[in-house]
Amino acid sequence: MNPIIAILWLLIFSKLLLFWLWLWQLKEYHLGRFKAHFEGQWLKKIISSFWRQKYPKFTKKIILIFLASLATEILLFLHFSFPRVIILTIFLIPLLVLSFQIPASIWRKIIINRAKAKRAEFKNLLVVGIAGSYGKTSTKEFLATILSEKFKVLKTKEHQNSEVGISQCILNDLKPEHQIFVVEMGAYNRGGIKLLCDIAKPRIGILTGINEQHMATFGSLEKIIKTKYELIESLPEDGAAFFNAKNEYCLELYGQTKIKKNLYGKEANFSGGENILGAMAVAKEFKMGEEEISRAVEKIENKMPGIQIKKGINGLTIIDATYSANPDGVLAHLEYLKKISGRKIIIMPCLIELGKATVENHKRIGQKIGEVCDLAIITTKDRFKEIKEGAPNALFLENPKEIFEKIKVFCLEGDIVLLESRVPVKLIQQLTAGN
Repeated sequence: MNPIIAILWLLIFSKLLLFWLWLWQLKEYHLGRFKAHFEGQWLKKIISSFWRQKYPKFTKKIILIFLASLATEILLFLHFSFPRVIILTIFLIPLLVLSFQIPASIWRKIIINRAKAKRAEFKNLLVVGIAGSYGKTSTKEFLATILSEKFKVLKTKEHQNSEVGISQCILNDLKPEHQIFVVEMGAYNRGGIKLLCDIAKPRIGILTGINEQHMATFGSLEKIIKTKYELIESLPEDGAAFFNAKNEYCLELYGQTKIKKNLYGKEANFSGGENILGAMAVAKEFKMGEEEISRAVEKIENKMPGIQIKKGINGLTIIDATYSANPDGVLAHLEYLKKISGRKIIIMPCLIELGKATVENHKRIGQKIGEVCDLAIITTKDRFKEIKEGAPNALFLENPKEIFEKIKVFCLEGDIVLLESRVPVKLIQQLTAGN
């Protein structure tokens, strides 16, 4: 075979492999989330993502898969003609990635069992489990801050809400001096929350809210509701359950719960404000006084969950809500934006993993954008049509350079730019350059 052709192909192969490894890692090696990524316009998504190369975080696992795949590809070159190599490669990449799930699954079980054994040694540890479609992280941060005023508190770190993440937190960070463990719990299928409860053994459970987020992996809203409720079902008889009064599904679940139960957040005066009220309600369960709680709340700098307010170029205010995105979160941020004076601009992609609810939710978001914003820049085309129905001022722009140029031309000093979900890091850096 011509060595130039071989080298060129190996370069193309490496680029393809890195793209698939990036996506597989992004979806936390969850097959359902991986498939949901390609809902609608799947071929265009592959081509677009491929040419805007994404690189995975080079963990030991990723490096091992990459080197093994590259070595296998070279072996194919030595034994087959070029056309056959291409055909075999189409099947090779996903098979190699999937094959590493077998040892990864074994390692996962070992980690979980070790974590369970260590957790069992802490007889007096009080664990608070937090589950829901949205609001988990902010509630966790609020609660850990408040409880730390009186207790030695351990909390799961950022993105540490899976069975492996929680297990690693227990193995690496749980110490004898800890009195309370605040655990964020995430899942993408039935039984997922129950597994996390089997590991952490919570006595108190908080349901922060339920919506259609990740419905593409669950299959239905009913399955999402049942999965989140696994937290409450796992609590002991002397446990306590807390439900967000602002969420209709939480209210329904509150009604069917038999153990000690509480509603929180009804008096919240802005969308998302119920999260801090929930943290305060749980603190009272731990016998903290009003003065202690108030003192701790004063230490919380950002009481609006899920956002960071930054200074932008040319006198802009940048509201960074890119940590995650779900329909209720986007709507809450837009409602928050509505109360601020000045022109408003939103930059966001279409939301993913909403399954059958995706059309309805994007129409709702579009209507809210049309009501609140002077300009909307949508960075993906999947559901742009539905957003555009309610927001005639919405533009589809996917190139970060073009988006930046549009913002510079359109925006004036004092304008507010809301960034939602996966906005390119380079664009965020450009918009906040020098600040």
